[in-house]
Amino acid sequence: MKRFTFCLFLSICITPMVKAQKEIRLYNTVPNSKNAANIEKADTGKDGITRISNVSDPTLLVFEPEQKNKRPGTAIIICPGGGYSILAFDHEGTKVAKVVNEWGVTAFVLKYRLPDDRTMVDKTIGPLQDAERAIQWVREHAKEYNIDPHKVGIMGFSAGGHLASTLSTHYAEQLVDNPHKISFRPDFSVLGYPVISFSDSIGHLGSRNKLIGPAPSPAMIARFSNELQVTKNTPPAFLVHAKDDKGVPWRNSEDYYEALQKNGVAAKVYYYEKGGHGFGLNNKTSDVKWMDVLRGWLVQEGFLSK
Repeated sequence: MKRFTFCLFLSICITPMVKAQKEIRLYNTVPNSKNAANIEKADTGKDGITRISNVSDPTLLVFEPEQKNKRPGTAIIICPGGGYSILAFDHEGTKVAKVVNEWGVTAFVLKYRLPDDRTMVDKTIGPLQDAERAIQWVREHAKEYNIDPHKVGIMGFSAGGHLASTLSTHYAEQLVDNPHKISFRPDFSVLGYPVISFSDSIGHLGSRNKLIGPAPSPAMIARFSNELQVTKNTPPAFLVHAKDDKGVPWRNSEDYYEALQKNGVAAKVYYYEKGGHGFGLNNKTSDVKWMDVLRGWLVQEGFLSK
């Protein structure tokens, strides 16, 4: 098992005008890990997106709003996407944190472990463990950051949306130590062009292969097809997707939305006709800013003040 000293330290600036106040290692001892070298790497491509690979030491980057809330406010844990192969860390992480900070929301960008047999005993649960630990940590430190522990949501894009929806439907599975019995259930989820299903028909096979392998059993496919795992206790959700998405078909969002509706769970889905996959904060094919639609929904559902 890897052992790390739990610490807080100032983070370097990851993208211009976006700076985290702190980076927090999630564990003293990373569970479900092998004694392997840390070969994490960050690269910035020609498109300007910073991609992090080979994550085995999970952390939270903390972004506090400049204007402090008088009352305990909302928090969102953000899970960047990348097919469970990389994390598009600024495009679907730190830049998003900056926007929700402007709403008075405290943001935590989760650098979760990427499934890898070299670093994990069971790679299928590694990312979910980190999501559980992240929401546990935020609720443990709610007073310190002036957060309402009943307004802690999770947000994810693409494969990060799969992780966010997995926590939203599998929160009862205790995969990390929880001596104080803190709830792992998010109060709401925000899912951007998410991988929801691992089915052959609409699932994203790249994400499926990375998480559960190239020859999974039908039971394993069903377990991680989150449209099949929705219950009346699944958290409310906001979803956004483009109908011309060739990477992750929009039926992923529709099937999850329909399952939420069937179980009487509050939900909203916003569809663009165009935009493809991975548009991040801004879909350049439309004048509609989905983040504005999201903010309105959060206010409507009582998770955010006007």
